[in-house]
Amino acid sequence: MEQIVLNVELRSRTGKGICRQLRMKELIPGVVYGKGMEAVPVTVSPRELSAAIAGEGGQNHLITLSGGGVLDGTVIIVKDLLRDPIKGTPRHVDLQKINLAEKIRVEVAINLVGTAAGVKEGGLLDLAMHAVEVECLPNQIPEHLDLDVTSLTIGHSLHVGDLQLPAGVKVLADPKASIVSILGKAKEEAPAAG
Repeated sequence: MEQIVLNVELRSRTGKGICRQLRMKELIPGVVYGKGMEAVPVTVSPRELSAAIAGEGGQNHLITLSGGGVLDGTVIIVKDLLRDPIKGTPRHVDLQKINLAEKIRVEVAINLVGTAAGVKEGGLLDLAMHAVEVECLPNQIPEHLDLDVTSLTIGHSLHVGDLQLPAGVKVLADPKASIVSILGKAKEEAPAAG
């Protein structure tokens, strides 16, 4: 796995006014927290943060902090990213320190593979679940979980229990919860000629 480095700057002042000033300078206020440490307020460049969480896996990438003095070398994941509801620009970021030897819980996207047989028959694919919460060691976090839908026909569903999981990954959702279904009427049989 490629190592991603994120530069952060420690900040001593906190509060709404300071955060507003940082955003005006096109910086993102944030906080680093984790087990056994005090929360540390930081500032992050939006460009660097976007680059760190770009691509598949997004916020689940393992990121090493740099430039934060006491935080140098700390491995984190982006736990929460608050965005402006209109512009979509980041407004605040929560960075969670992780221990590579302890299991963590994260949301992982579900990737549908193939075209469902039911869709080819005129049915409608109904995706009920886009992501699922998993528990695993940080270096085992999958970028996504594939679910093959090619054999799915009208009136049938695939469930959480149908996901193929990599070694060491445990899904925390109900195995009977529906992920994807094919909606629509089954073709009626033509009346027999008599």
